[in-house]
Amino acid sequence: MSDILIIKTSSLGDVVHQMPAITDAARAVPGLRLSWVVEEAFAPLAALHPSVAEVIPVATRRWRSKLTARATWRDVGEFSTRLREPDFDKVIDTQGLIRSAIIARLAHGERHGYDAASIREPLAARFYDVTHTVDRGLHAVTRNRLLTGLSLGYQPPDEIDYGLIRPPRAEDGAYVVLLHGTSRTSKEWRAEDWIEIGQWLQGRGLQVVLPWGTEAERQTAERLSAAIAGSRVLPKQRLDLTAQVIANAALVVGVDTGLMHLAAAYRVPLVGIYVSTDPGLTGPVGSGPMSVLGSKRGAPTAQQAIEAAERLIG
Repeated sequence: MSDILIIKTSSLGDVVHQMPAITDAARAVPGLRLSWVVEEAFAPLAALHPSVAEVIPVATRRWRSKLTARATWRDVGEFSTRLREPDFDKVIDTQGLIRSAIIARLAHGERHGYDAASIREPLAARFYDVTHTVDRGLHAVTRNRLLTGLSLGYQPPDEIDYGLIRPPRAEDGAYVVLLHGTSRTSKEWRAEDWIEIGQWLQGRGLQVVLPWGTEAERQTAERLSAAIAGSRVLPKQRLDLTAQVIANAALVVGVDTGLMHLAAAYRVPLVGIYVSTDPGLTGPVGSGPMSVLGSKRGAPTAQQAIEAAERLIG
């Protein structure tokens, strides 16, 4: 059996983008045992992949905010001890940042990562025992798959398979998830556009469901819900529970946000809304039905999104 440690700590979309590489590795290397270092907030998400034997949470985001606290350094020590205890055959850092390379250096095993020309923070390449060249212009999913394949000695197949198993349905009736929240205001779609497509969906007999993660997103969800009759704001919940809602939706409409990639992973019909970023590098990919609208040059109209949704759901 080969013991492999994958380091992909964040963010939400990056974690989902790692999953096809996990699927590839499990199929290509018989008897593989995969462990995954991931930020504690995304640990429930990483645990959804059936080929991951162990999830090792790390809390760099929380630690940075409390560097002087004694509890922080106790947590750092416990994490370091947990990472050093096993002897891994290979350690693969697909994050490619200095902080993830330092984590890779803590672990015992042959360390693999991108070379200096293939990485956003070239200094990170110095922490690896073996480096690999992977074109920076490729989509994030492809880069993860290629690096993992080069590290373990196989060529990834053409098909992209996230490896996720659709969870049991927890919602009654047909519903659509509107993913309005995103990490930057520049990636947000106009409220009037959300309301227009939400009202159209309700008119088609599909309940609109609005998740949220931050206080600002909760307030936005409630404003949208007030304007879309019969819609519902989800409670704040763990990522795996939100994933369950997304996986069983009739349709997902989402801006450039990590949760949107879960819809692609579960092959849920998806309309991706891009306002100010390039979907060619980090847009949704997968074998399910999807339509990606807009680009870094500007957002689509609500009518364009409605037409795309109508094509997907018939």
